[in-house]
Amino acid sequence: MVSVISELNDRSREIFRHIVDAYVETGEPIGSRTLSRRLGTSLSPATIRNVMADLEEFGLLYAPHTSAGRVPTEAGLRLFVDGLLEVGAITPDERRALDAQCAVRGRSLEQVLEEASSALSGLSGCAGLVMAPKREGALQHIEFIPLGPGRALVVMVSTDGQVENRILDLPPGLPPSALTMASNYLNARLTGGHTLSETRAVVTAEMAAQRADLDSLTSRLVEQGLAVWADSTADRSDGYLIVRGQAHLLEDVTALGDLERIRGLFQALEAREGALRLLEAAHLAEGVQIYIGAENPLFAQAGCSVVLAPYTNARDQIIGAIGVIGPTRLNYARIIPMVDYTAKLIGRILR
Repeated sequence: MVSVISELNDRSREIFRHIVDAYVETGEPIGSRTLSRRLGTSLSPATIRNVMADLEEFGLLYAPHTSAGRVPTEAGLRLFVDGLLEVGAITPDERRALDAQCAVRGRSLEQVLEEASSALSGLSGCAGLVMAPKREGALQHIEFIPLGPGRALVVMVSTDGQVENRILDLPPGLPPSALTMASNYLNARLTGGHTLSETRAVVTAEMAAQRADLDSLTSRLVEQGLAVWADSTADRSDGYLIVRGQAHLLEDVTALGDLERIRGLFQALEAREGALRLLEAAHLAEGVQIYIGAENPLFAQAGCSVVLAPYTNARDQIIGAIGVIGPTRLNYARIIPMVDYTAKLIGRILR
């Protein structure tokens, strides 16, 4: 599609640029007479109509109504974004607003990400979304507490003071002393701030090499105790989605069908599959990515666009993404640098 740009002369590019600008500004089709006045040149409405007809033949414009003006197609918007868009810089006011709202100030990462999503929504007038990583904090203590015949409570304390517990069915014939032995064995391997997955990897390796120095029943207890935690968090192991400002997407909706498509989009986003698709999209390339309408199956039905940027952890690994969802007539020039800055801001917080 970008190759089409080379086939457009300067006049066609200028007219096309003004059509897109008008569409982004109003969401309404623009006619040749209005466009002639906007251009402020000697081009007559008839000349502009001829150019618009050529652009329509290229698949860049279409007429939503028989007697209406023209608006860009999704293919036209893609060409504009890839080849004609002049991306601006984030303004000092926007930078200060994002810095202030995303400041850590003793808050958890989840709270910071929620604030970032809300800030993007407020500044862009769109829905803000964050694909948040599943946080796995370092463990401080693990203990097996007997509950009665055949059952025990597995208590896990993280270094940030959070306490969680799970009920575990014990292996038949397990002596009470095995609970203490299993607790001591695991706690000896928590030094150095290991996470659950790291602890499980160490224990699995030791048991495979028969270096655990535990009898078979206690080894089974240790494996079950770690497994019950891994299984209980598996549904969030790929992260979760935070969406703020959904009401912005409903402001321009008038038809019932459009409303249902927007609702369908949010149902898809709330599903785990929707969140995974966003994370997959963030891994496709570095930097800000723009999906217009049907280019992304997740947003095709709703006729929306998404501007998405990945953010990284201290090891420069992509662990999530942040962006905005809005109508295809997004102000891409303003929103792209805003999303890019916010993603980099979160990355700095995680270092």
